[in-house]
Formats: sequence, C-alpha cells, structure tokens
Amino acid sequence: MADCTTIRDLLEVGDDTSPAIGAPERDVLDYAGMRALADTTVARLNELGVGRNDRVAIVLPNSCEMAAAFVAIGCGATTAPLNPAYRQEEFDFYLDDLNAKALVVEEGSDSPALAAAAERNIPVLTLIADETGPAGNFRLEGESAGTAATGGMAEADDVALVLHTSGTTSRPKIVPLTQRNVTASARHIGASLNLVAQDRCMNMMPLFHIHGLIAAVLSSLGAGASVHCAPGFNALRVYGWLDEIEPSWYTAVPTMHQAILSRASRNADSVARARKNLRLVRSSSSSLPPQVMKELEETFDVPVVEAYGMTEAAHQMACNPLPPAVRKPGSVGIAAGPEVAIMDESDSTLLEIGQTGEIVIRGPNVTPGYENNPDANASAFTDGWFRTGDQGVMDDEGYISITGRLKEIINRGGEKISPREVDEVLMDHPAVAQAVTFAMPHDKLGEEVAAAIVLREGEAAEESEVREFVSGHLADFKVPRRVLILDEIPKGATGKLQRIGLAEKLGLG
Repeated sequence: MADCTTIRDLLEVGDDTSPAIGAPERDVLDYAGMRALADTTVARLNELGVGRNDRVAIVLPNSCEMAAAFVAIGCGATTAPLNPAYRQEEFDFYLDDLNAKALVVEEGSDSPALAAAAERNIPVLTLIADETGPAGNFRLEGESAGTAATGGMAEADDVALVLHTSGTTSRPKIVPLTQRNVTASARHIGASLNLVAQDRCMNMMPLFHIHGLIAAVLSSLGAGASVHCAPGFNALRVYGWLDEIEPSWYTAVPTMHQAILSRASRNADSVARARKNLRLVRSSSSSLPPQVMKELEETFDVPVVEAYGMTEAAHQMACNPLPPAVRKPGSVGIAAGPEVAIMDESDSTLLEIGQTGEIVIRGPNVTPGYENNPDANASAFTDGWFRTGDQGVMDDEGYISITGRLKEIINRGGEKISPREVDEVLMDHPAVAQAVTFAMPHDKLGEEVAAAIVLREGEAAEESEVREFVSGHLADFKVPRRVLILDEIPKGATGKLQRIGLAEKLGLG
C-alpha cells in the first residue's frame, strides 16, 4: 500500500474474494466486484461527459451504495458529497460554488437538490442500486454532460474529493483534497489502528463528512479489509448491527458513543458478543470526555483510541496509539501521519515542549490550499505549515492536548456550523435588526447553537417564530436551539459583537 497514490491503486490491495463492502441483510461485495464496479463506473461517467477533475455532487442517504459511489466515482472524477438534509437554497449555493458538472441522486429521489440542479442546468445522474446483488453494487443512468475533457482513471495530483469548511468570518471555503492526500490519510489511519485484511469496520458516520469517508471507508479498503455500512446512526439499532456485522472496530463521535453506552445495560447479550469481536473502538471529530472513554473501555473490554482530524488534513492528524503504548485520556494522542508542531499564534516561531500555541501540521495528507481564496491561504499556511486554528500543547512524549479553539466555529457533536451563515439568515427576518450566533455549552453535544437578536423598532417576534424562520432556510442542525431577544447585544471594547464568551455573559454558561 506504500506506493498507492490513487483510490484505484488502493483497490488493488484486497484479494479478489475478500469482502470489501457490506451492509446489514446484504451479501458482501468482494474486491473483484469493487474493482469491476470502479472500472465500469469510470467508463460510464466518461460516456456521460464526466472525466478527471470534473466535480460530481453526490446526494445519497447513508448506505453501502453511498460508500461504493464515493469510491467508484472517486477513481475517475472528483466527488463532492453533500448533506441530504440541506434545503434548496443551500444546495443552490453549494452546486454553484463547486461548479458541479453533474449531480448523483438515488432512484426515486425527491431531494430539493433536484430543483437546484434544474435551475442551473446541471445534468442529473440516477444511481440505480442492484437490490438483489451484493452490497453497494449500482449503475448510473442519466443525461449527458457533454464530452469529458480527460477520461480514464484519476492520477495522484488530480482532485479526488472536495468538501466545504465553515468559515466564521467569510463564506464557506472549498477544500480540495487530491488523490495523493486521501490515500495518504487512509494509509496513516490503517497504520495507527494496525488494520489487516481480516478487520471489519462498522460505519455509522455520515458519508458526507471526512470522518466517515476516510476513517471508515477508505482506510478499510486501503488495508484490504471490509467496511460494513449501517444506514446512519440509530441508537436503537446499534446492538442489532453489532450482532449481525460482528465488527472488529467502529469509529464514531463522542455523542454516538454516549448513546451506545446509555443502552448497554439493556443489551447485555449483544455487549458480551461484541466483547469477543471488537479489537478497538475509535473516537474523533470532537473531544471525548475521559469519563466516556473509561466507560467504553469497561463496557467493551477493548482499547478506545481518540484521534484528531480535520477536513484540510483529509481527516487524521494525531491519534492515541494502541497498547502496549500509552493512551492518555483527554489527549488526542501523538502525530499519526503528518508532522505536528506548536507554533506561536502571532508569528512563525515553533514553540518548545509544554508551551501553548497554535497546532500546525504538514505532510502528504494536507490540502494544497483552499480554492480561489488567496487571503485564506496566506493566513492558513506559514513556512509550509498549515495552521489548524486550534490551540494546544505537546508534552515531552509527543502527546497533544487541545486547549481551546481559536476559531469560532460551533462544534455541535462533530457537526461544524458557521455562525456567520446563521447570522445572515436571521438578518433576513423582517423584524430583526441585529443578530449574533454563538456556541452555548451542551452536556451531550459539547456545543449547541444559540443566537441573540435585537428587533427593529416597532417590530415584534417570538423566539419560536424566529427559529421556524431559520429552519425554512437551513438544515435542522444549524437552527439555534435558543434565540434570546435583547435590547442590546454585549459588545467588545471596539464596539464589535463578540461571539466568544457570549453564552457566559448571557447566562447560558
């Protein structure tokens, strides 16, 4: 796997008859089948006018077909998975910003993405699942997007995946990740988890996020192992899936781990079976409380490894190592792929062990830079190091602890929300004169979305009405759970509205 620099290369690692993709109540798709699917899909895309570096927006539910589509389309074009929960105006923004060449939806889809694509004359490709065949098998039907400029399999420096990252002070930024980036990250994760062909990953993570796409799907395939796709996360069904899939590991965000633990006592038989099958449990995307780590290890009798990832790093940057090495609760572990250092927040000085500063990274998994955004790149890259925007410290054994977030992104259980995006929708409400969106603490999600507004003179509005207005424009997870209607929003010394610390000031701490 060391010289795999494209997704198609990765697929050569698995033996023909070894399982590649599975799902509950479905036969597995083996590696011979996955390779054939990739080859026919790329040829079909080329026929339909889609080639290397052309962007294919994918709006599919969490499923084995979504995993297979990400991999197969990514072998010859650029995948752009989008959250199926978006509203039409969100799809309109992303399809335009991405300059999508085509949109892939499932057969019978009624997604608002279809209306957004129609308005922009973007061809729609329908994914027709092979319901009676192995998990993930599909074919594409649809209208031609013209002629593919460059056909065939993608090369190492072609863009494999594009995702948006939420910006607090600007529109969301496009993060292009090359074939080389995503395969490097898959390799890093496989190495840190000691993945082998016999491993079976149970994926419950959304497959429009970097975590599920790379940590679960691509790392498994890069090790010649298998990934078994649950239809999203459902705490009521997890133990049934554990029984059927018999995974050797799974990866999730802390809120999922907490939901799984809350039902453990009612599923003692399943827990006992899982203890025989599981080799490890992985956690990433937001900080895992040490108490939850301890309870997970006691429940499943396996090591729980916390990893640190972000979109710009094609996911993994650091990870707690497996035994016999030490796992440090509260730490995101040691560098696990790229080089990691701590840099002075105000200049390019690399700091000593034990000094607090900005976490910076460099390596083969790091994006070459934001698209069409020279200002963002100038502030994000210093002397070849990428600035993560996270504040942290490294101990004398190389373990990294995140001490705070420099950026103001709201991290709602792993879902990253741009306050600015919510502000702009709030400001569209006819009664709202001023709005500031901020994070308020939440015992399970870590952070929840809150907003403070000032009404226009003579106007009236209730909290419920304002929330309903936002929900008509943004996905549910972005809608503020609290909207405080104030006479004045507290300001900083320079008169700026300040998000950081606002929850505490307003008594929501």
